Amino acid sequence: MKTFLALIGMFGSLSLLSIGGGNTVLPDMHLQAVTGHHWLTNSQFADIFSISQAAPGPSILIVALVGYAAGLGTFGVAGGILGGVLATIAMVVPAAGLMYVITLSWQKAQKSKLRYAVEKGFAPLTVGLILASSLVMSRAADHDWRAYLITGIATLIFVRTKTNPLIVVGAAALLGYVGFV
Repeated sequence: MKTFLALIGMFGSLSLLSIGGGNTVLPDMHLQAVTGHHWLTNSQFADIFSISQAAPGPSILIVALVGYAAGLGTFGVAGGILGGVLATIAMVVPAAGLMYVITLSWQKAQKSKLRYAVEKGFAPLTVGLILASSLVMSRAADHDWRAYLITGIATLIFVRTKTNPLIVVGAAALLGYVGFV
């Protein structure tokens, strides 16, 4: 029961901090799930992040996988499923409820200077949160200079060109397959 309450508390609070999407809270999710509760290792967290990004659907799928891992360690497969469901509900419901309440008054403040300032302030905040997430995931997944080199080259390609991301991901996968990483 303690694990499930910890999942609800963790993802309920992360839900309210996920400005710009679920990936913006990855650093704190990683810190709590790996370092704080020891539900996963660094490598496992990187693996489930990869799975959640590769799977069709919202990127928030990582929440269900973290919940599954936490519950699995305590109560087996049934606990894993319950952990995944509880974590997902805890991540979605608080943010959705808050957005509903804010939307009711947000529409009334159409020409407000405060609304304009808040909207302009969220863009750099979200970019910073996403950059922090990228750094945490890079540290969790990359283990030697070759992996860091691939990450750096892929980042440069994404930032400097309009290359289809599938080509870059495919090339990185090929390098992993042939044993470069």
